Amino acid sequence: MGREIRHQIAHRIREVRQTRGLTQAELSERSKVAYKYIQQIEGKNPPNMRVDTLARIAKTLQIKCSQLIDF
Repeated sequence: MGREIRHQIAHRIREVRQTRGLTQAELSERSKVAYKYIQQIEGKNPPNMRVDTLARIAKTLQIKCSQLIDF
């Protein structure tokens, strides 16, 4: 996954998470994705992300996974 794409996905996750009024810790707990990993995703250098992880985050944020990657 290209760096620019990872940054766009991370930005979208942060944007939707904040719109939903969730903290990173709450998103982590509800999605069953490690808190440190959520921090990394939203950080300066997001890691490569697995589709199943994006799906869990999207489900928790009540959006379709495609909405995270549709720019």
